Amino acid sequence: MSETQQAEVKTSKIRTLLRESDIPLVVYLVVFTAMAVVWSLNTLMPDLALNLFSELLGAAFTLFIIDVLLVRSKTKRWRTVSEHIDYLIARDINRLRDGLSFRAFNFNPELDAQLHADEQHKQVRAQRADLLNEIEGLSVEAITARLNPTVLFTDSSFDYFNDKAVDIWNLLNMKYSEFLSPELVACLIELHTNLRDLCGHIRQYSKADRHTEDSDYYHAIGIRGAAHTLKKCVSQVNQLKQAGYSVHARTT
Repeated sequence: MSETQQAEVKTSKIRTLLRESDIPLVVYLVVFTAMAVVWSLNTLMPDLALNLFSELLGAAFTLFIIDVLLVRSKTKRWRTVSEHIDYLIARDINRLRDGLSFRAFNFNPELDAQLHADEQHKQVRAQRADLLNEIEGLSVEAITARLNPTVLFTDSSFDYFNDKAVDIWNLLNMKYSEFLSPELVACLIELHTNLRDLCGHIRQYSKADRHTEDSDYYHAIGIRGAAHTLKKCVSQVNQLKQAGYSVHARTT
């Protein structure tokens, strides 16, 4: 590893510790700034400056060193719990990626019959990833043309996406969700909201069955709203997959 890479690793570790710390970064800045100011007064009032500097150094030690040790100890003790939570999230996101692919975009993977089942599974996941990456880069209008309305705008799909929204909400409200990073929590909350919105668009589309004279209107707003929301959902599940949150259910 080069010196530049080693420096980047050290910097990354420091940022991680500060991010996981319960003490705001501004507190550290205030303490170290005060230490610098006190040290600059050493020539004018050496005894007072030395006493104040010693007090501030003790405070800095308590805030930084002790806090870092506590964070590391807490992370180590709860590592197993964190791993289980990560698995639950990754499993639910993988299932949602399946649902989005099949229900919204009629995903139909091409399988090589000569491959082993495990290799075929990898093939399906790769093709699904290619599809969702492609969808993410499309405009709302282009996504509209790719939708599979006969499957998406049904009670079955409404129930499916509503259940997925509930699953994500349950993850966020479980007892140990405090071990999730704020960025991950924000992404999951937004994904939950978008899935709820998608269910709302499916319901709008279905209103055409009750108001046949305005069926074109309800179909149009349902399709456009679903396309807009699906674009955001796909972007979020792709982001979560890149962060490592997409695995199939364990088989061993």
